[in-house]
Amino acid sequence: MSITLGTDDFVEPIVHTTVEGCYDTLTDLESSVYVVRTPEGAGLSVHRPLDDATVVAAVGPLLPESLGSQAFRAHHGVRYAYMGGAMAGGIASEDYVIALARAGYLGSFGAAGLLPSRVEAALQRFAAEIPGLPYAANLIHSPSEAELERAAVELFLRYGVRCVEASAFMDITPNIVRYRVAGLSRSAGGWVITGNRVIAKVSRAEVAEKFMRPAPEAMVAELVAAGLVTAEQAELARLVPLADDITAEADSGGHTDRRPLTTLFPSLVRRRDQIRHELGLPLDVRIGAAGGIGTPIAAAAAFAMGADYIVTGSVNQSCLEAGTSSEVRHLLAQSGVADVDMAPAADMFELGVELQVLKKGTMFAMRAKRLYEIYCAYPGLDALPQAELARLEGQILRRTVDEVWQDVVEYFTRRDPDQLTRAADDPKRKMALIFRWYLGMASRWAVVGEGDRTLDYQIWCGPAMGSFNEWVRGSYLAAAENRRVADVARNLMHGAAFTSRVHQLALAGVRMPRGCGDFRPAPADQSGNEL
Repeated sequence: MSITLGTDDFVEPIVHTTVEGCYDTLTDLESSVYVVRTPEGAGLSVHRPLDDATVVAAVGPLLPESLGSQAFRAHHGVRYAYMGGAMAGGIASEDYVIALARAGYLGSFGAAGLLPSRVEAALQRFAAEIPGLPYAANLIHSPSEAELERAAVELFLRYGVRCVEASAFMDITPNIVRYRVAGLSRSAGGWVITGNRVIAKVSRAEVAEKFMRPAPEAMVAELVAAGLVTAEQAELARLVPLADDITAEADSGGHTDRRPLTTLFPSLVRRRDQIRHELGLPLDVRIGAAGGIGTPIAAAAAFAMGADYIVTGSVNQSCLEAGTSSEVRHLLAQSGVADVDMAPAADMFELGVELQVLKKGTMFAMRAKRLYEIYCAYPGLDALPQAELARLEGQILRRTVDEVWQDVVEYFTRRDPDQLTRAADDPKRKMALIFRWYLGMASRWAVVGEGDRTLDYQIWCGPAMGSFNEWVRGSYLAAAENRRVADVARNLMHGAAFTSRVHQLALAGVRMPRGCGDFRPAPADQSGNEL
């Protein structure tokens, strides 16, 4: 940001030349910072010097709430262009969403993988505890459990959930289209009102394009015929993209293609601009950044690339509000950047889709990969060699396959009986459901902290977790017991603003002394300001 020197009230400036003095000056985000030449060398001051000739460079105030897109903040009713992303199975819990909403951030409830009754209880709590405050709920594409996806949309519409974070979609489904179109109306002035907002989290440009365009007309027509949306809403659907926002999901925890943000983000921006030029739609799709954002430097880099907002995930799982066990939080707090691996995903096991998990302290990734190898190699469990079956039951399942199958039957009888029907005469399908039992239970064991299953914990995690741990080492945030999701968000956003100003000075040729250009985590006072 360039500074035009004007007619400020002149005061004799206090110029700081020590490392600590320069750091403290830079943390005053509400004030301009002047780089001043003094007899002792260059220093920093928040006051304009009397002699303009001594000013080497200057940067203006930069508050955390100024980062990112003003349109994003206004559209979602938040103070900051920051989103706490969904983590399935309720790991992004009610407490997580409520804490972020009350602090001015957008939190996404991890509804994926939960039974409708559990999701409904969460929506009822939000209505009671944060009425009028913005939040999102996760809608995950579930090709093997389409009924759950449909039931989630039913609940979101019934309870007036105004924002959905759509994730793991490989193609558009009637469920996400119904949610979007059912919220369309026209204002008195003729503008299209998008009452139901969609934030689509993607890692491929071809998938992003589907959300950047209007909903497929044939799919909308089927919804009209079924009485699920009106003819007027179908007409309005032609005028708006399917999503308001697209999150470029780079190297994240859970479902990810592990693509670098620096290549994925520009690709989505170019695709967005091409489609906007082609269609001339009145609404502009915003592009956010996710994956690998665990430090102020990473957050500032995302905003510098032009991100309208940022999304964090892995770092939040180590916070007290996360719906997981203290054992998991401590494992995450001790992890490094390289302590992650890819493993088969429970919800898309048969398709060979993988997700990123914590490797340190658990053998889940290795064991899950072995299950997929067995699945690919044999037509069913009856075809397994006896030695292979013994290893499967003794080392991985730690139960007989018959015992596991009984659990599977009980589970899907309540959740999705069609799964059992499809597996009745299909040995390979039955084997997949048994293996998915292990993958699903591995997440459950981690969430509840099952003591004798520590080595089987499935903990979704990206390298941002290790980067965050390195950044907070030696600070009050090093201990998992001190990590709260809104406090982490505040430090990341304040740090991003701090780092952005350091970069602005660097572009002007001013390099900060070692030790004063890296933002340090700081607790807040009662008003939420840095101490």
